[in-house]
Amino acid sequence: MRKIRAEVAIAFLISVAIGPFASTSLHAQTPPPAQAAAPAQAPTEPDSVVFANGEKLVGHFEGFIAGAAKFKSDKLGEITIDLSKIQELHSSQKFAVVRKGVKLARGERDGQILQGTITVANQIVQVDPGSGLPVQTVKVSELNDIVAEPTFDLSFRSPGVFHGWKGALGIGASLVEATQESESLTGAVNLVRAMPTASQNWLSPSNRMLVVFNESYGTVSQPNTPTVKTSIFHAVAERDQYFSSNVFAFGTTTFDHNYSQGLDLQQLYGGGIGWTIIKHPKQVFDIKASIDYERQSFQLASQDHDLANSVFTEEYTRTLAHGLALHELGSVSPAWTDEVAYSAYASVGLILPVYKKFAVSVNAIDSFLNDPPPMFRKNSVQITTGITYTLN
Repeated sequence: MRKIRAEVAIAFLISVAIGPFASTSLHAQTPPPAQAAAPAQAPTEPDSVVFANGEKLVGHFEGFIAGAAKFKSDKLGEITIDLSKIQELHSSQKFAVVRKGVKLARGERDGQILQGTITVANQIVQVDPGSGLPVQTVKVSELNDIVAEPTFDLSFRSPGVFHGWKGALGIGASLVEATQESESLTGAVNLVRAMPTASQNWLSPSNRMLVVFNESYGTVSQPNTPTVKTSIFHAVAERDQYFSSNVFAFGTTTFDHNYSQGLDLQQLYGGGIGWTIIKHPKQVFDIKASIDYERQSFQLASQDHDLANSVFTEEYTRTLAHGLALHELGSVSPAWTDEVAYSAYASVGLILPVYKKFAVSVNAIDSFLNDPPPMFRKNSVQITTGITYTLN
């Protein structure tokens, strides 16, 4: 009897020890029940456009932005088409269709913007939202934009600080080896980050950041003669915050150095109010007024100033035909604590495209100080040229 009990106990212990492995092995050997195969997704049909003359293109409709419709043809590549002159356009992709006059805040999404697959025929855009909802229509003449749905969704998210910058980086240099030896180097950085972007003109303005830097450095030397040096730089950083579609508050800081005017460093910190008089994908015109603290440090220390002043600025940018870009700025800075210590700044630049994102830039800059140290001129004028790389 004891032997039987011992055998039963040993068998029980063995079953406990190998149970998990046996169970695993058993399950591994037993085939799982058959699962229903996932339905295969139907391939997306290519988009197509039919012109009035019967010609048909197949490819991908990319959208209608700032009055231009982009279509990527399998044969011709990306082309611009006129929606008012086509007979039919069909797309199985989903788009957001924005009428003229719509203006939404970044966090606002309502029924003013239609979403769904689109068909264009007889100067009418038909938007099918799916899910059994009725098809809605918009006249081509009433269109503002047609935006791909993924791009539209991204418009309502807060972008990273490195997202959305546009502008240009430039550099120029010259070298002369003769009786006189001369070297000169110029550099320029002009960056702007506007949220929303110019192509999202159906969103209310939110904020804008500006970064500007211009540098000119050169030397001229010859035997038995002191070396003549030129060193000028101008740097600006600004943040604008819109509280209406055209009016904004801003904070700014500016640094200037001009060896040719005896100015070691001019520092300005302040803020004020601005008004965007013109805001268009091809041109922007602003006026601004600020109240600032300014510190001027000269080569002659007795000329140094701590000032309370204001800066009144107008700024204009415009995209011209053939990709030419114009930028113009002028500012006057009266000093309220010292009537003599006023200053002014003006610049105008033109960028001429050469190859893809590379261009030739021509710039003229005039910096004026009313009270430079003795023996220095009040005006400093620069005219520079160089190669520019455009960011977009």
